[in-house]
Amino acid sequence: MPGKTASNMHGSTGNEDIMVFAPIAEAVATLLKPHAEVVIHDLRTQTIAYIANNLSRREVGGSSLAELKDIGSLGADVIGPYRKTNFDGRQLKSITSVLRNTAGEPFGLLCINFDIAPIEAARDALNLLAAFQGAGAQPSALFRADWQETVNAAIADFLGERGLAASALAREDHAALVEMLEQEGYFSIRNLVPYLARLLGISRATVYKHLREARQKELQTTNAA
Repeated sequence: MPGKTASNMHGSTGNEDIMVFAPIAEAVATLLKPHAEVVIHDLRTQTIAYIANNLSRREVGGSSLAELKDIGSLGADVIGPYRKTNFDGRQLKSITSVLRNTAGEPFGLLCINFDIAPIEAARDALNLLAAFQGAGAQPSALFRADWQETVNAAIADFLGERGLAASALAREDHAALVEMLEQEGYFSIRNLVPYLARLLGISRATVYKHLREARQKELQTTNAA
């Protein structure tokens, strides 16, 4: 293969059969470059036969004993994923394919070591951006000013408690929602009726009808008490 560095050239003679997997190692490493290294181990000599995109700074011809110790039993054809630590402390997500001859005996390993440090850093950054700093309540003045946010929060609580979706509410759900908003005093907000009608996809007349029924129900409850 043209353009190979010393770390990519195979070492001792007599291992040409294991080198048929070198193009596979190169393909995987190229696809995941620069974050993945692919190493082929020759179990017959317990040495490294090939390295594509060398992240671990190991050398072809070097010992495979450390890798074999990490992997353990070769009973399965695919081992992992499992966690490894690179020489520089970076965490690697690794998986190993056991290469077998026609008799089913293992003669090599193809190991993919994926550097997950950039992904973990991105995850931590996203978690930081998504987190609320402190659990304090929203300032009341701001909360009063943005009445739509207030209503939206109340509706979200209503839907969440009942396991409902706003797009799939039945007539009785609309009536229950209006009743809840009336009980909580939300209908004192100007322009709530047209906003609620638009949000629920029903007419203003329907909102007023549900509101009238909710107030009649409340009045009956009060008189009965």
